[in-house]
Amino acid sequence: MENQVMTLFIIIFGALTCLAGIVILVNPEVIFGFLRKNIDKIELHILAVVIRLVLGVFLIYQSGVSRYPFVIEIIGWLSIVAAVFLAIIGRNKFSKLMSWALSNVKTLGRVGGVITTAFGAFLIHAFV
Repeated sequence: MENQVMTLFIIIFGALTCLAGIVILVNPEVIFGFLRKNIDKIELHILAVVIRLVLGVFLIYQSGVSRYPFVIEIIGWLSIVAAVFLAIIGRNKFSKLMSWALSNVKTLGRVGGVITTAFGAFLIHAFV
């Protein structure tokens, strides 16, 4: 039962990631505008860390039941490293990092949407 819940979480995360990628492709300002408005809120920083940490742990733990165990485990470790990095840099540098990333939205936003959609689809494919 516990394994099924973790796998379901990964699949739901993949579906939401796919949806976010599609939204970025269709109307990037929906997501990027939200991020710009909330860039200085501590909740965004905490959410960025917690989601990466939980996802990373789940991916590592569930990698054996996926179609690509080695790749999924690597993604899990990368997610945990990213969570630790975002936690360590602090809120001020997190806001600066987000500002820098959002300043590149005009040129790379839609490419990011494609990559986001593909990543979400890959997670779904790996666990279904």
